[in-house]
Amino acid sequence: MLAKDIGIDLGTANVLIYIKGRGIVLNEPSIVVIETETKKVLAVGKEANEMLGRTPGKIKAIKPMKDGVIADFELTEIMLNEFIKKAKARKVITRPRILICCPTNITPVEKNAIREAAERAGARKVYIEEEPKVAAIGAGMDISKPTANMVLDIGGGTTDIAILSLNGIVSSASVKIAGNALDQDIIKYIREKYNLLIGEKTAEDIKINFANIYKPNKKEKREVKGRNLITGLPAAIELTQEETKEAMNDSIHKIIKACKNVLEQTPPELSADIMEKGVILTGGGALLTGLMEVLEEELTIPVLIAETPLTCVAEGTGILLDNIKLLEEDQ
Repeated sequence: MLAKDIGIDLGTANVLIYIKGRGIVLNEPSIVVIETETKKVLAVGKEANEMLGRTPGKIKAIKPMKDGVIADFELTEIMLNEFIKKAKARKVITRPRILICCPTNITPVEKNAIREAAERAGARKVYIEEEPKVAAIGAGMDISKPTANMVLDIGGGTTDIAILSLNGIVSSASVKIAGNALDQDIIKYIREKYNLLIGEKTAEDIKINFANIYKPNKKEKREVKGRNLITGLPAAIELTQEETKEAMNDSIHKIIKACKNVLEQTPPELSADIMEKGVILTGGGALLTGLMEVLEEELTIPVLIAETPLTCVAEGTGILLDNIKLLEEDQ
């Protein structure tokens, strides 16, 4: 039996695997848990995520991807191997062709590291595509025509902004400010204002289920538990929705500035298209409450959220794998 083509969204926060003919078969956190002395891998993905911030000294939870690129080659390879095994993507006779997505501004060295990791994980041939292009395709945009499409893909480690036309990127930017940076903003704000230390999971939960960066409700409050840095004892504070906006303000404005820079580099004919069509938001960051309104206000163009922002890139890999000729042309 022949191996099916595989599309991989190798993200800083999550890895998604798409198998031709089967759709998205895996969506798990990019985390590996190892024993520090023996370097033995104890858990990968969802199982490893449950251990995050709860491991004893001899066990360490590591995120092998940082800012959209490989930070730990060995662990990325192990993680990919495990995920491909879980997805039952390998067949006996042949090895699969693998399409992997990466941020727009990665170096040739970083690109080669991704290619090598995929080859060692069992790929017969590796294709590498830029994330915003694949996200745009997955969001249902027709980028083959001579009109402009703008996409803002906010992942875990990077935010990619691109203007696309005729199957290519006209202007783009990639900033290392995304979901993880926003979590760190919340941790830092609470630490500095309340002397309370909270974990990454708590910060992420605040960002997803409570934060609002556009006209937050002044009366809306939430209890946040952590460790008091002065007494060292467990403690709780009340956080307002307004404070979440304050915490993330700087990072959000850096993303907006990057969007403005990309728009400034765009040819006037294409700018007219964007005025009409607007920008499509993809990635987990697209779900941040109030982001759409803040962007509309700042950029003065329509802003729309993709139908399935979290899986756009993986779905885009599926469409590209069905049009393998387009991939061959790009490599």
